[in-house]
Amino acid sequence: MTIELEEPPLASNAQVIKDLVGGTMGGIAQVLVGQPFDTVKVRLQSAPEGTYNGAVDVIKKLLKDEGPKGFYKGTLTPLIGVGACVSVQFSVNEYMKRYYDDKLNGAPLSLTQFFTCGAIAGFANGFLASPIEHIRIRLQTQTGSVKQFHGPIDCGKKLVAANGLYKGLLPTLVRESVGLGIYFATYEALIARELKGTTLARNDIPGWKLCAFGGLSGYTLWIGIYPIDVIKSKLQTDSLKSPTYKGSLSVFRDVWAKKGIKSFYRGFIPTILRAAPANGATFAVFELTMRLLN
Repeated sequence: MTIELEEPPLASNAQVIKDLVGGTMGGIAQVLVGQPFDTVKVRLQSAPEGTYNGAVDVIKKLLKDEGPKGFYKGTLTPLIGVGACVSVQFSVNEYMKRYYDDKLNGAPLSLTQFFTCGAIAGFANGFLASPIEHIRIRLQTQTGSVKQFHGPIDCGKKLVAANGLYKGLLPTLVRESVGLGIYFATYEALIARELKGTTLARNDIPGWKLCAFGGLSGYTLWIGIYPIDVIKSKLQTDSLKSPTYKGSLSVFRDVWAKKGIKSFYRGFIPTILRAAPANGATFAVFELTMRLLN
C-alpha cells in the first residue's frame, strides 16, 4: 500500500532545527495534557497487588493523601525530557521521510516505509527516553513523608551511583521501535485518507482534525505495546538495593503467574483515556508549529 503525501526536500540544517523545535513544542503539550493520566497509570502498574482497586481508587487516594499537585509529581523531568524525546522522535521521523522521498525520486511512500521511519525514530529515542522515564517513574511512585529522592537531579545521581540509570532499556527500545512505527504510520494513513480525492494540501487540514488523527494514532500505539510498557515500569520501580527481578523475562514470568494476560493490562484505562488528548495535542501543536516556522 502506497500513500501519496507532499514531502519536503531532503533536510537542510535549518529544516532539522525546525523539526526539533516543532517536536519540542509537541512534547511540552503532551506532558501538560497527559501527566495526570500517566501518574495514575504508573501507580497502577507498579504498586503491589491489592494496593488499589482500579484507576478511580488511585485518584481518590492521591487526592486525599497528596492533593491535586500529586498528579503532577515528577513533572519537571518529563517537561524537559519529554520535550527532548518528542523532538528526537519527530525530527528523526521527518528526516527518514525525506530520505525515502529522495531515494524514491518523489514516488509516494508505502505504509511499510512510514512504519520504518517511525521505528527508526523510536529506536533512536529509546536511549534518551529510558533514563528520563526511569527518573520520572521513581519520583511519581514516591509516597509518604520520608523520601528517597529529593527531586530529579538527586534521583539521577542516586540511580547512576547504583548503576541503575538505564534499567529497563531493552523493553524501552522494543516499545519505542514498535510503538512509534505503528504511531506514525497510523497518522500518515489518516492524513492521506483525508487528502485523497481532494485538491487540499496538508497545511489546509484544520487543527481539530490533526488533533483527532493524533488521538487515534495514540490509541493504536498503546493498544499495540502496552504489555511491554508494564514490563518496563516493573523494572524501573524495582528495588535498587535488593531487586526482585533479574530482567525483562523475570518480570514477564512473575506478572503472568499472578493473573495471566490480565496482569499486563493494569493501568490500561487511564492510559487509553490519556492517549487521545495527549497525542492529539502533540500532533496538532507539532503541525501548527511547523506551519509557522515554514
